[in-house]
This record gives sequence, structure tokens and C-alpha cells, in this order.
Amino acid sequence: MSVSRFCEWLAQTPGSIALHESLYMYPLVESVHVLTLCLFVGLAAVLDLRLLGVTLRRVPVSELAARLLPYMAAGFVVMIATGSLLFYAIPVRSFHNVFFRAKMIMLVLAGLNAWVFHGRVYRRVFDWDLAPIAPSAARIGGTLSLVLWAAIIVSGRMIAYNWFDCDKPQPAIVVWAAGCEAYSR
Repeated sequence: MSVSRFCEWLAQTPGSIALHESLYMYPLVESVHVLTLCLFVGLAAVLDLRLLGVTLRRVPVSELAARLLPYMAAGFVVMIATGSLLFYAIPVRSFHNVFFRAKMIMLVLAGLNAWVFHGRVYRRVFDWDLAPIAPSAARIGGTLSLVLWAAIIVSGRMIAYNWFDCDKPQPAIVVWAAGCEAYSR
């Protein structure tokens, strides 16, 4: 079964239909998604800006991370859960949305960036913990994080617009990027 066919099946499930057609639940889930995105990205930005030496230069990176990471993790978990519910409510349109696909790619890249940072760079935090400006690898990780999360937010917001929907005539590149061939079968 292709992903497109799976999305078609998912869209026909009672839970998907109920969530999509709900007067209150869908907007509530979407609001919680945005609020937890604010929590996560806001705290991540504080940590990233500390890595860049822009703010909180006198606070050890390890102390800042220890204080922020539990809240970031909680925000991330709720953000992913509510994002999954938003996809569940409108799986076919979401899957064939160019901005949704771009967002998913950037989420993977942001995850890889965090994995590399925590797996390699942060392991040596006590060597540079008190430095007002972190080493270049940490600054690169912080910069990538800020750029990727800004792009994730913009692409996430753009998902709501139907400029590139498969049910409209589109340029060949959009048809390819959105997987519209599978949509029309």
C-alpha cells in the first residue's frame, strides 16, 4: 500500500472524519499545537542565542540547558502529538501539500541537528561551558536550529493555503513535489 493510499484510508476512518468536522476539537488541537510550538521554539531560541553568545553570556550553557530542556521536551512531545492529530484530521490534503512536505524534511533536519549537537558537541560542554561564546561547532548548531525552526514555522503556516493543491492545474515541478500523480489515481 502506498503512502497516498494509506492517507486515503486514514481520511475515511471515523476518528479522522470526526476531528476534521468538529466545530471545537480541531481548532482546540490546532491552538494547543501552536502554543506548544511557541513554548518549544521560544526556549530553543534562548538556548541557541546563548550558544551564539548573543544573550545570557554569564550563564553556563550546562545550567541553562538543564533548566530549559525539561520544558522543551514537554513542549516537543505535546507539539508532535497535536501535529499528528492535525495530520490525522486531513491526511490526504496534508500529504500532498508542498509546504507540509517541506516542513517534514526540515523537521528531520532539525532532529539531525539536535542529535549531532547533543551526541557530539554538547558532550564536551564542560570544556567551554563558561565561555561567553561557544565553540564554532556549537554556534553552527545553534544557527542551524534557529534557521530550521524559523523555516518550519513559516512552512507550517503556509500549509493552510491551497495554492498548490493537487485538484488545481499546477506546474510540473509542483505536481512532482506534491506527489499529485498518486493523488489523481
